[in-house]
Amino acid sequence: MLIKKISTTPYLDQRPGTSGLRKKVKHFQQLNYLANFIQSIFDALDSPAVKTLVLGGDGRYYNQEAIQIILKIAAANQIGKIIVGRDGLFSTPAISCVIRKHQALGGIILSASHNPAGIDGDFGVKYNTSNGGPAPEFLTEAIYQKSQQINRYFICQGEDLPLDQLGTYILGEMTVEIIDPIADYLALMEALFDFDQIKDHFKQQKFQMCFDAMHAITGPYAQAIFQHRLGVQPSALFNHIPLPDFGGGHPDPNLVYAKTLVEKMYGEAPPDFGAASDGDGDRNMILGQHFFVTPADSLAVLAANAHLVPGYQGGLVGIARSMPTSQAPDQVAEKLGIPCYETPTGWKFFGNLLDAGKITLCGEESFGTGANHIREKDGLWAVLFWLNLLAVKKQSVAAMVKNHWAEYGRHFYSRYDYDDLPLETAQTLMEDLNKQLSTLVGKQFGSYKIYIADDFSYQDPVDHTITAHQGIRLCFEDGSRIIYRLSGTGTQGATLRVYLESFAQDINQHNQNSQQVLSTLATLAQNIAQTQEKTGRSQPSIIT
Repeated sequence: MLIKKISTTPYLDQRPGTSGLRKKVKHFQQLNYLANFIQSIFDALDSPAVKTLVLGGDGRYYNQEAIQIILKIAAANQIGKIIVGRDGLFSTPAISCVIRKHQALGGIILSASHNPAGIDGDFGVKYNTSNGGPAPEFLTEAIYQKSQQINRYFICQGEDLPLDQLGTYILGEMTVEIIDPIADYLALMEALFDFDQIKDHFKQQKFQMCFDAMHAITGPYAQAIFQHRLGVQPSALFNHIPLPDFGGGHPDPNLVYAKTLVEKMYGEAPPDFGAASDGDGDRNMILGQHFFVTPADSLAVLAANAHLVPGYQGGLVGIARSMPTSQAPDQVAEKLGIPCYETPTGWKFFGNLLDAGKITLCGEESFGTGANHIREKDGLWAVLFWLNLLAVKKQSVAAMVKNHWAEYGRHFYSRYDYDDLPLETAQTLMEDLNKQLSTLVGKQFGSYKIYIADDFSYQDPVDHTITAHQGIRLCFEDGSRIIYRLSGTGTQGATLRVYLESFAQDINQHNQNSQQVLSTLATLAQNIAQTQEKTGRSQPSIIT
């Protein structure tokens, strides 16, 4: 094997964010940009030589070219074996599953999640560790530091491997095994859920579903699970062929971007159940007939009914939610007598709790739900969980959620996104808000009185590390909340997210429209932060 040592110089912008390094495709295609970052990963790992890694991505533009580069750099760095998904494909949950099953050192995921794809779209690289979850902050910081010092990378010369053919290959002294990216994940889902019961429900109740893969990675998984294993008609799956540009769409499963699904579920004679997943398969949206399930309500319903499905009949040890997520899961945890942890946004915080056995289920408001079966959020897992519950309870989606509200109360919830703001504008707005915090506690705004005004800080109960500056919380005495936070998932500018929450115990108030209920709170949030004056935007980019 001929190994070449290539001289290079650092790029100053390779600090990984919450979900790895995300940039425009053309940014990654700069000379040595990808190679620098991959070499920095290997340089930061503890003795990666002769270990096994997992590699794959969501199929977006530049996925296959990047895999060939990574394989050659890995071989030059004496990695023992790499497991690759056929065609270079793996959903993010499936990579987590495979890392854990094969006891790999970790995995490299090529994805920018729900961000648009194509030659002018986004690309991303994320490293997951041996537990199957995203790298902790100490490791991402070590990778960044290596990227700032790098002056060479190693790469072996050789032909590109046929990624479309299952089998074992040798690249230099490294073994490359190309596997079915679906098989291990499907086996895990069959161990958690009663597939035969779900299949019988489809037949006996003439239950109909539809699933929108948004031309992203979950299309093949949906065909294998819903069509071939559960007997759903092929017509129930749409946008199921993965495309390098995701069909020109925005693969974010929400009411704005999942238009095909929403139109179907809110049209005439809709199916009983609808769902969508995102670019890399870790997010989900659940719909009933003319009915939208918020992510926090979804987590709460799953937690309250988990004992009804095989994988969770032993009960839950705890629940966790990200701080901006509504407090609906907290009510369930209280009734079950188990803890509910409030963490910063980012799945790695759940990973610590899962590894320590402190929680079973977890979720966040950005359409991510998961559990202790892997260390990533998992879109298709959530869909199967819902299908299993519907098969047991034989209720509609709307009836299940409304019955849940009757028992636990309803948390009205919405998120306002101000996308592509100049970074300086967004940072100034947050800094100005921070300066107000000491003056806001005890202040009355109409019927709302603030009792907490802080910049959220989290002390991990497992390793006791402290993560500060995670978003500004305004908590009111009636249970309402306003949260302000800058998102770290984009590749240009900044996104300001404003979260609104209001609680109603009275069942007579549960059928109100969320936006109407939250309208006064929305105006208050805008006035306190002066969003219109400081951003120049009279309206958010997206309301979900």
